[in-house]
Amino acid sequence: MYTRTDNPLHVVQEVIDNAADEALAGYGRHLRVTLHADASVTVDDDGRGIPVGLHPTEKVPVMELVFARLHAGGKFNKKAGAAYAFSGGLHGVGVSVTNALAKRLEVRVWRGAGEYAMAFAGGEVVEPLRRIGAAPRHRTGTCVRVWPDAKYFDSAAIPIADLVHVLRGKAVLLPGVTVSLTVESSGKAQTWCYEDGLRGYLEASLGDADTIVPLFEGRQYARAGDEAFAEGEGAQWVVAWTAEGAVVRESYVNLIATTAGGTHEAGLREGLFVAVKTFAEQRGMLPKGLRLLPEDVFARVSFVLSAKVLDPQFQGQIKERLNSRDAVRLVGGYVKDTCDLWLAAHADFGKSLVDLAVSQAQARARSSRKVEKRKSSGVAVLPGKLTDCESSDPLQTEIFLVEGDSAGGSAKMGRDKAFQAILPLRGKVLNSWEVERDRLFINNEIHDIAVAIGVDPHGAGDTVDLSGLRYGRICILSDADVDGSHIQVLLLTLFFRHFPRLIEHGHVYVARPPLFRVDVPAAGKRPARKLYCLDQGELDALREKLAGEGVRAGSCGISRFKGLGEMSAEQLWETTMNPDTRRLMPVHYGEPGADGTRRVFEMLMGKAESAQRRAWLEEKGNLAEVDI
Repeated sequence: MYTRTDNPLHVVQEVIDNAADEALAGYGRHLRVTLHADASVTVDDDGRGIPVGLHPTEKVPVMELVFARLHAGGKFNKKAGAAYAFSGGLHGVGVSVTNALAKRLEVRVWRGAGEYAMAFAGGEVVEPLRRIGAAPRHRTGTCVRVWPDAKYFDSAAIPIADLVHVLRGKAVLLPGVTVSLTVESSGKAQTWCYEDGLRGYLEASLGDADTIVPLFEGRQYARAGDEAFAEGEGAQWVVAWTAEGAVVRESYVNLIATTAGGTHEAGLREGLFVAVKTFAEQRGMLPKGLRLLPEDVFARVSFVLSAKVLDPQFQGQIKERLNSRDAVRLVGGYVKDTCDLWLAAHADFGKSLVDLAVSQAQARARSSRKVEKRKSSGVAVLPGKLTDCESSDPLQTEIFLVEGDSAGGSAKMGRDKAFQAILPLRGKVLNSWEVERDRLFINNEIHDIAVAIGVDPHGAGDTVDLSGLRYGRICILSDADVDGSHIQVLLLTLFFRHFPRLIEHGHVYVARPPLFRVDVPAAGKRPARKLYCLDQGELDALREKLAGEGVRAGSCGISRFKGLGEMSAEQLWETTMNPDTRRLMPVHYGEPGADGTRRVFEMLMGKAESAQRRAWLEEKGNLAEVDI
């Protein structure tokens, strides 16, 4: 189980999400949250109430399964039309993690003209389910009171401002539903109910900011029989372009706030860009030689986006970022079609948007020329095998250090040449842990890396000028096998030992290519799909998921990539290089810190540490999952 441990907000949010899902399914109109003086939290709703009977196969109360058993509950029925088809509870954890990290959790349910109660402590049942009285037949709902255990969190206090943001977001996305918060310690109470939904919320958030055109809003969902998407999938959005000031950007998937964005936001950006660019090209409004990019259209955009995705895939257990590849096409297609019609009906507004985008593009071009001029004198000659990108803005650019010439060829063809550069590496880089700085450049690969990135080697305590850095992201891209892992370690050794400031400032990343491709045949209205898995664990989980969807065992074709060179340019772009769908891990020191990391590297890479390495391997070797 995974959750945030800086404070208990996220475990409480799991309970709030359950109450919101009842309202989303059309069974509740009120959601009340109370912060008690004893640090407990109560979440009360008027939904249907958790079932109080026995599970037909498990022969234990359904309520016990919901709160004390992983991978249990009705939210795993993701078929279109099901009550929880678009709920946010997708990982089989939910309130189970809330219960596990609580000193005590009490549940009261009103259902079937009765009132029921149950209590847990540390995740275990301490008061079995029992009927405690009668209730009016019209009274239904669930009330959960939880005492988070402070020992699991950095701070036991729930940040009220963040909780307010969560609750207000639920009210925005559930028009007509009343959401309230009461804080006992201060006696303050707040209530939200947005009849206007997203539009009213964005207008209130922007305040007095001047908008260039009226708010653009729309909604579109797939109907029954849609050949590309499941019934009910789609999005609702409201967008504003402002001349100056801070932008407001919030997105949700199935009522879950995606604070780190994801593929649905990428779809919104792509849809707006294509629509505005098409409008400008059809009317000949783009200056000659000027290339319009998505960020030119999106730079001054404020938006609130609410997407409904039947079976969303999130990055991480806390669901901060959507990774579902189909969401780009889903949201992008609907936004583009709607925006095309809106611009055709409001040509004056379209001209204003094109003028704004053109001015952004011209400012970007001027900035790029200034940077190039400053670098033009006295710079080392770039490596001949470097395939550079068009942009010179380190806020946008990235370089991939690719294992092997064949993979480098696929990466060159599959990249976005506007901002992605490729540097193929021949063979394994030198172990540079004990190499003196003035002898580093004897190795051609290290020399080419240093010249390409534009930063000289330095030590941990040196003052370093990073103004010459040519790429904001330096991405290590190697095969998903033992040799690829070894190349990763050698490059990470180089950066940690001789370019530590790049790691400290967050410029070094490791790209994660998939090991398997699964070809899922068409079924009913759902078209054939190509899905990718990083490792055997993801493949096993996908097989289980497909079985739950009714896909016949053995009908899927499973391909294993022996290396990056086996991938086509399109596959490499889609899985590993596309910013909207790739998995890119930032490199940082983590819990051991810089000193602890240095000790580990010394033990692993130092020539005189063979005895210590052997002892470490004997102790830790059983933890490795090595595919040889």
